[in-house]
Amino acid sequence: MIQKLDKTKCRLLLSQNYIGHLSYIFSNKPYVVPITYYYDDITNSIIGYSGKGHKIRALRINRDVSMEVSDVASVNNWKSVLVQGIYREFEGSAAMMNLYKFAEGVKEIIRNVEGKDLKYISEFSNKIYKEGQPIVFKIHIEELTGRERKY
Repeated sequence: MIQKLDKTKCRLLLSQNYIGHLSYIFSNKPYVVPITYYYDDITNSIIGYSGKGHKIRALRINRDVSMEVSDVASVNNWKSVLVQGIYREFEGSAAMMNLYKFAEGVKEIIRNVEGKDLKYISEFSNKIYKEGQPIVFKIHIEELTGRERKY
């Protein structure tokens, strides 16, 4: 049976994962891309970073986004959360502070879930170093819904 997840369970699913699928609109067409993220429960937002490219150009034009995160054990045992929110970029010290929070948060999740002790952000993503200064962003969550199926 498929059931709704309450907000607490939705936030828990977000906080225990670091890979999601971000969706946005560009030139009246929908796009979905995987991203590495960190859920900041204090501000109830998603923190991420990216190099310059299609996604950033699109998000600067239309700041409305959605993101899906799921935990699938089998066809009859899964959870999924849909985030709807507003994209916002950071600059300067705010960008560096949020990038640090992102890196430390993702490393902690990897340590807890996968048992790997990462020392540097580059151990799970070297995109940040290949493309120069990253664009650090936050998705302010406006709506959060979730479903689960346990059979």
